Amino acid sequence: MFDPAPVAVAVTHGPRHTLAYANRVHRELFGERPLGRPLAEAFPELRETEHFALFDQVLRTGEPVTVTAAPLRTGRPPDTEERFFTVSLSALSASRDYRGVLIVAMEVTEEVQSAARARLLSEERLRALRRYESLAATGVRMMWVTAAKGGTIEPSPGWEEVTGQTWEEFRGEGWVDALHPHDRAPMTAAWQQALEEVPDQFEYVYRLRTVDGTYRHFDVKAAPVREHGTVVEWVGTCTDIEQQWLERRRKDLLVRAAAVLAEATQPRSALAALGDVIVPALADKCGIYLLPAPDGHVAAEGPITVERVATRTREGLPSELPGRREEHLAAGSAFARAVRERRTIHATFTPETIPPDTAPPATVSWLARAGAHSMVVVPIVIDGTLAAVVDAFACGDREPFGPADVALMREFLEQAQESLRHIAEFQRTRRVALALQHSLLTDPPRYGRLCVTARYLPSPTAAEVGGDWYDAFVLPDGALVVTIGDVAGHDIGAAVTMSKMRNMLRGLAADRLEPPGDIIRRLDIATQILNPEEGTATCVLARLENAGSGWQAHYSVAGHPPPLLVTHDGRTRYLDGAASPLLGLPTQDDWRTSAVELLPARSTLLLYTDGLVERPDEDIDQGLDRLARTAALLAGESLDVFCDTLLAEPAATGRDDICLIALRVPEEEG
Repeated sequence: MFDPAPVAVAVTHGPRHTLAYANRVHRELFGERPLGRPLAEAFPELRETEHFALFDQVLRTGEPVTVTAAPLRTGRPPDTEERFFTVSLSALSASRDYRGVLIVAMEVTEEVQSAARARLLSEERLRALRRYESLAATGVRMMWVTAAKGGTIEPSPGWEEVTGQTWEEFRGEGWVDALHPHDRAPMTAAWQQALEEVPDQFEYVYRLRTVDGTYRHFDVKAAPVREHGTVVEWVGTCTDIEQQWLERRRKDLLVRAAAVLAEATQPRSALAALGDVIVPALADKCGIYLLPAPDGHVAAEGPITVERVATRTREGLPSELPGRREEHLAAGSAFARAVRERRTIHATFTPETIPPDTAPPATVSWLARAGAHSMVVVPIVIDGTLAAVVDAFACGDREPFGPADVALMREFLEQAQESLRHIAEFQRTRRVALALQHSLLTDPPRYGRLCVTARYLPSPTAAEVGGDWYDAFVLPDGALVVTIGDVAGHDIGAAVTMSKMRNMLRGLAADRLEPPGDIIRRLDIATQILNPEEGTATCVLARLENAGSGWQAHYSVAGHPPPLLVTHDGRTRYLDGAASPLLGLPTQDDWRTSAVELLPARSTLLLYTDGLVERPDEDIDQGLDRLARTAALLAGESLDVFCDTLLAEPAATGRDDICLIALRVPEEEG
């Protein structure tokens, strides 16, 4: 009766549920099963399920049971396939001795799978809705999706349009390759932290390489998508904010410039402070220069000489060049054109093809090592006077200067003009003071085989001129007098006092051929009588002569660092045998003493001012020890090399005037 039925039908018998019958459809679906065997033996694959308990229930209660969409394996093991059935179990009593269960199974696989597809589609739509809900406030420019632990999992047409990356290049962690090299590591670290901590929203700004090869700033926002409290993916956007970033950078730089200029008290320190703002915000290296002419005027032709007062370089580049030095620029150089034409010069090149006239020779070699590829030179003109010149370079991975960078550099320096306005007046004052000082600091005289060399380095602060001085002249009796001194102060007043004292000392030394200590005593008395308001000063006075048995120095020291004697084999000793208080203080006549020191053949006697040995962060004894060690290493060098090397470090780091005068004793006559 059940063989023609379009559904699977089977009958069991007895409490062991022996399989008594299976129709054609049942046999086609589940294969030939042995009749006369309990269901547990006929269907061994169902032993671990709960279905057999339902047969006992139906047989015991007589009530039918229906199981909806039950997953069953069709065919015989191992060639089984899971399909879905609605199964009805009904009690069957054919006679008093025959009790069993009627099984009717209707396949519903297609219905179950259709429902699953509909449910999945509904979940995807819900997930998409949650994506847009999470990012509703971000404003979509480029959208991207990553897995819960990172790595893009869907293509982004907007990303490909902006960056040129294909889906194969973009997928996973490939998107990182489109970031600026300097932004990759910090962005990756920030993103990894977000994946671990799962904030409500992640935000970051990085530079992205666009399809034309340039970099633009993008604001990245991302939000986690959660299902049942678990993050299943992240959805993010990238928005181009290049214009907003440029405007924000502009405002920040102008605010910083105003702040550093407000704190600077001297023109040079103000210019150096501007360098600290330019690097690294605008450039990788910059130099700041002053012109020698007080009115900023330069000759229409020929090379140009400028003084570099400050230089700044970005961390990671080769060691920066010394800050204070003269630079000689070729007439046709970009720098010279910017000075003569008073206009901004902008140039781009490669590190291998840096034009030789781009900068002074030493700077050009440095630029090649640093990988420079772009330059801007901006003159600072105040009230028609060329007050200073700034050059800036882009190096390495930094983008070459563009029109926006050049415009910002000009605006940045133009805003500083009001604070730098007094530079022009300062330059005029400086030149007058230096002219006065240099007129007094003449070259030492030639004195037989005894070599005499002098150096003067002005202070980089204040009016750049002070009271340091030296002198050397021959007395009527043929002896050579060398002297060095320091008047308190760094201004024109100090320079004037120094000139008075220097000339007075010359006259007193020539008037009487007496010991140096007596001359200093008379100088002190005369100064306090004639110029009681002049303040204090220090000095060393030494008389050099060949006494037949060799050269000797008859000397006296008034509050000044002691002379240094360096023998030809590198032994050093400070001459402190005739020390007395500085000038300008109440003293006793017997305080001014003199001492005599024999000078070995080929030895060097060095007189210097305190700027050579003093540093604000250490005791003067440390400076004296350092000078003695350096001088010992230079004992065999020429006198010029000896002096120039001693000045090299203070020239770059010092904050005071420096004078020195050195004498080299000849070899013994044979």
